Amino acid sequence: MGLSEASGQRDTQALLSTTQAMELRRRVYHVERPLLNQEQLEELGRWGSATGTLQWRTWLQCSHARARALLLQYLPVLAWLPRYPMRDWLLGDLLSGLSVAIMQLPQGLAYALLAGLPPVFGLYSSFYPVFIYFLFGTSRHISVGTFAIMSVMVGSVTESLAPDEDFLQDLNSTVNETARDAARVQLASALSVLVGLFQVGLGLVHFGFVVTYLSEPLVRGYTTAASVQVFISQLKYVFGLQLSSRSGPLSVIYTVLEVCWKLPQSVVGTVVTAVVAGVVLVLVKLLNDKLQRYLPLPIPGELLTLIGATGISYGVGLKRRFGVDVVGDIPAGLIPPVAPNPQLFAKLVGNAFAIAVVGFAIAISLGKIFALRHGYRVDSNQELVALGLSNLIGGLFQCFPVSCSMSRSLVQESTGGNTQVAGAVSSLFILIIIVKLGELFQDLPKAVLAAAIIVNLKGMLRQFTDICSLWKANRVDLLIWLVTFVATILLNMDLGLAVAVAFSLLLVVVRTQLPHYSVLGQMPDTDIYRDVAEYSEAREVPGVKVFRSSATVYFANAELYSDALKQRCGVDVDHLISRKKKLLKKQELKLKRLLKEGIQTQAATSKGSSGSTNANTSIRDIESNNLEGSKAKQVSAGNELEDTVASSQEDAKAPARSTLKALGLPQPDFHSLVLDLGALSFVDTVCIKSLKNIFRDFQEIEVEVYMAACHTPVVAQLEAGHFFDASITKQHLFASVHDAVIFALQHPRSGPVSPVLVTQL
Repeated sequence: MGLSEASGQRDTQALLSTTQAMELRRRVYHVERPLLNQEQLEELGRWGSATGTLQWRTWLQCSHARARALLLQYLPVLAWLPRYPMRDWLLGDLLSGLSVAIMQLPQGLAYALLAGLPPVFGLYSSFYPVFIYFLFGTSRHISVGTFAIMSVMVGSVTESLAPDEDFLQDLNSTVNETARDAARVQLASALSVLVGLFQVGLGLVHFGFVVTYLSEPLVRGYTTAASVQVFISQLKYVFGLQLSSRSGPLSVIYTVLEVCWKLPQSVVGTVVTAVVAGVVLVLVKLLNDKLQRYLPLPIPGELLTLIGATGISYGVGLKRRFGVDVVGDIPAGLIPPVAPNPQLFAKLVGNAFAIAVVGFAIAISLGKIFALRHGYRVDSNQELVALGLSNLIGGLFQCFPVSCSMSRSLVQESTGGNTQVAGAVSSLFILIIIVKLGELFQDLPKAVLAAAIIVNLKGMLRQFTDICSLWKANRVDLLIWLVTFVATILLNMDLGLAVAVAFSLLLVVVRTQLPHYSVLGQMPDTDIYRDVAEYSEAREVPGVKVFRSSATVYFANAELYSDALKQRCGVDVDHLISRKKKLLKKQELKLKRLLKEGIQTQAATSKGSSGSTNANTSIRDIESNNLEGSKAKQVSAGNELEDTVASSQEDAKAPARSTLKALGLPQPDFHSLVLDLGALSFVDTVCIKSLKNIFRDFQEIEVEVYMAACHTPVVAQLEAGHFFDASITKQHLFASVHDAVIFALQHPRSGPVSPVLVTQL
């Protein structure tokens, strides 16, 4: 045992000695370079403003290569389809397209009800936009088509602009569903065209970055609130209730209250149908999760449930015997394109923009996830154009706005889909159903579709767990999530999104107004400076204050920056300047009074001398001799007066050069101030004025100010804002904090500094 312990100690000592040797080798390594201020840095690097190329000249170039590049850019299918490896990818895309189509069929029927439209229009929206995206899209894995969030946003528009109350028949107060559905279809198609116009326009002007203003907590909070609205909107189909159409603020709350009030009127057959369908769908999903590794394709639970429910409804007669509401007439075949009513655009423009942004945000976020996973690039601007054309052309064929579905996209990827050929296959399968098989689902109970919608909300409702994770990770993001959720629930989808974006941007402004201000100290034996409050080994350089802000300085926080700087320096700068000015003014008044008294005394002496001379001259010879003496005395008196005035004027100028020490005022314990501006990303006029005031105020209390670590664009903006002048030059701006500190120690205002301290730095 003792031998092993001794061996272990020797190994430990050897390891320690090796570590110490490595540490010593690190300490031997030095970097030597001259101090660099901004002028020297620009001269050394030969800095010059970058010559900007005029982008519009490139856009207006006309050549065969340019035309081909534009064609491939805006019609990507021509770039990848000729190189499509059929032997490797075709089978996977066919199986994937079939799997997606099996999901697309029930979801299209269900989400049409969610949008307040007849189910067949969900099938149209599952065909036209999907095929258009196949031609223009850049993502290889997302499944474009009907989506719950988009459908509920469309439903809020159609139900608010075409409520049931506007179509009541006079005789029996029943709703004229034919007229109501026609009006809502017209609204939805016009909305789709307007959404498409917004998306195409934004894509053509390269405005794809607009989605960056929708942070992930905002999007997740918004989709969670939308899933709650979807769930509530399906309760009337689950319980077989006739509810009033509501929209606008608090409509969700009123709908819940009305459902609770009318629960005794529920249709038992409808409730049983919905519960059975929901249980079957949940069991099939659980079975798919268990057997995922063993099944080449997931079990199409939704399609099997729809087929089974339609057969049972037709055989048993659920509508006739138990009052279960069914889908009804589904016309076979396609319908011709119809131009939208332009008069509706004014009513739909706000909702259209919100739907356009939300739909693009969902699509591009999923597209980038799959692109990162499979190693290809998604063009956000082209995605805007592709989605816009899908909605624009789809709107002409009576479709409602679409986006991409996460559940279908995951199925498309997991079943072997490699390109949008899978999307084209699924759209062709939907076309066959529209033309030949759609009418077979006329007896499908709406409660089954509602159950399918609610079961598919499982993934989005799980996002409630974000509350716990964000509470631990970032409570500011949690606040954004909660505000977005509450605003969307209470104010409806469009106003909720506007409030969420406004609150998120306002929070960014507030966070820039409350940055972390710190006084920096030097880490031992390094040229690194860190916050002395956070690093116990960081030491302030004697005679030099280094100040840093964690955020850029602009109009919203420039005054806060100045106040924090003066507070952290430990000197009441404003009070010291005020006392200095009062003392200087008192000295100036005293000198003026002394000057005035001196002039009066000298004038009186001169007058008395002249009078005595004139009184004692009575003899002509003596008068002649003494007259010259009198003139000489007057000239001498005048010279003395001028000397007194000149000396008094010089004394009057002396207070301007008076020091704090001479005035008896306390001096700051530092002679130089270094502003670390590495966090600045831009400057505005307010920032420039604030920095100039800082230079003026600290120079007033005999502290020299330097700036360090400015980025080149910030320096250019300072030059453009006429920041540099005779008193503030680029020699006050240094490449790094360490350069500024060493220069400040070598050139203190209060006198020479110890060379030992500079050598140590």
